[in-house]
Amino acid sequence: MRITLDIDSDLLEQILRTTEAPSRSKAIEMAMREFLRTRHREGLNKLIGNYEEFDLTLEELEGMRTES
Repeated sequence: MRITLDIDSDLLEQILRTTEAPSRSKAIEMAMREFLRTRHREGLNKLIGNYEEFDLTLEELEGMRTES
């Protein structure tokens, strides 16, 4: 999809350096994917909550993970 955007040049340069992407388009795409990945992870963290609420010890939770 082709789109025209007005992006702060300093911000774009920072994204290009950080991602080491071969193009501006690829750098912006990588930044957007990372943004979404971070938001999804934050949402999952809210759903999971704190393991202490489940009345299980850390050892019990780790045991459940290795049983699968």
